[in-house]
Amino acid sequence: MFRLIPPPLHRALLRVAHRVRIRLFRILKPHLRSVTVVALSPDRRMLLIRLSYGRKGWSFPGGGIRRGEAPEEAAVRELREETRCRIAGLRRVGVVAEQVLGTHATSYLFTGTLLDMPRADNREVVDARLFPLHSLPEPLIGKAPRMLALWRDHARGDHG
Repeated sequence: MFRLIPPPLHRALLRVAHRVRIRLFRILKPHLRSVTVVALSPDRRMLLIRLSYGRKGWSFPGGGIRRGEAPEEAAVRELREETRCRIAGLRRVGVVAEQVLGTHATSYLFTGTLLDMPRADNREVVDARLFPLHSLPEPLIGKAPRMLALWRDHARGDHG
């Protein structure tokens, strides 16, 4: 159904929905559960995306976990929805519990190897690119800096 809406209108609706969602989170204070996926290409470049709403900058694919959905399933689904990519060797790196918008949030971090080249849908995601690990773009927004640090600790073997 959403594919029937022209991309510019779809992006505008996403920006409005994002602002409404933030206000509702602040009022209702639900327990938020989400996933973040740090995906690498076979040649060890990192996938980052730019969303059409919210703060401008780069982040990792991810999003909310649906009712009854396992975090691993959500990670695969979100990566596929946002970038059209499949992933191999999906592994849970860690879990971060924090306060977001005045409510409790749990975010699961996953990593794995991309099986496809990323493609932005030009609706929710306006850019999806692979970057060398030593040359990531700025700014990284939202929880991306924390998740990157957790991923780097895991990659170095610092699981403590």
